[in-house]
Amino acid sequence: MHIIDTHCDALLKLQVSKRNELFRGKPLDYKDADELDSNYERLQQGGVKVQFFAIFVHPELPDNEKWQHALEQVDLFYSEVLGQPLMKHIRKWSDIDDLKPDEIGAVLALEGADAFGNDLAKLRHLYRLGVLSLGLTWNYANLCADGVGEPRAGGLTLLGKQVVELNNEHGIFTDVSHLSPAGFWDVLELADYPFASHSNARKLCDHPRNLDDRQIEAMFAHGGLIDVVFFPDFIIQERKSAEIDDLLRHIDHMCALGGERHVGVGSDFDGIFTHVEGLDNASFFPRLIDALQKRYTETQVEGFAYRNFLEHRPGVLKNLSG
Repeated sequence: MHIIDTHCDALLKLQVSKRNELFRGKPLDYKDADELDSNYERLQQGGVKVQFFAIFVHPELPDNEKWQHALEQVDLFYSEVLGQPLMKHIRKWSDIDDLKPDEIGAVLALEGADAFGNDLAKLRHLYRLGVLSLGLTWNYANLCADGVGEPRAGGLTLLGKQVVELNNEHGIFTDVSHLSPAGFWDVLELADYPFASHSNARKLCDHPRNLDDRQIEAMFAHGGLIDVVFFPDFIIQERKSAEIDDLLRHIDHMCALGGERHVGVGSDFDGIFTHVEGLDNASFFPRLIDALQKRYTETQVEGFAYRNFLEHRPGVLKNLSG
């Protein structure tokens, strides 16, 4: 069964490795590096049909270095990820429908507006390079909005609202996964394509990175998609480790709130340092599918795996066959 995974941080790992090659030897090989949860071979083994690759620039970097760091990750996307023989760049949403049976679609996503600051020319350049999903913040504040870790807990700035409007014009997802609650509600008021690339239910795990029931229901009412994340800290609080069933309880809860056709998966592979037992990397996606098939119908499982995404992407609504 196909998988569409809407978040991984392989580009950051590739960048760190390349920058450190003088000290550590050869940089990571995207094809099969064991250090990469979502390397090319593991995507193939796991049945991943489309993988989102986040551009993440840490907020603590000096402002005058952030754009360079973002461009380095984009360059690695083009050279390393798209350098694999069956990886195809998804530059517009309809490209997914044109993937051949053995091809994997690669989507560029931006996690945090820190990369472009207040320079909308840089943002437009990212659109031209293929960015199709944009989260305004990581956990902290920037010129667009406050993240979930910012004590001020403010919403969108005028610049942030302008960015959402540009996303709308270009058919780009506006990702709410790291936004403050006030920022979340501002986005929901403005965005044509609201999206949570990797978030769980706060009712089951009281972590600020998760969404509460009111937010979840509002996302569904606005036609948004919420993709569950595999980080144990966002899944369960009672113990340090998490099992697949613990993750599935978040899907159960979202379905109970009306989300059967609005839930997908956003693993956060390569951005997480602990894993759900049995979901160590992208090659283990079939285990998740097997567990889902024990409690949901085949149609529902197909929805969670890939079809819900296809039905909620901007633009065309054609389904992926197979």
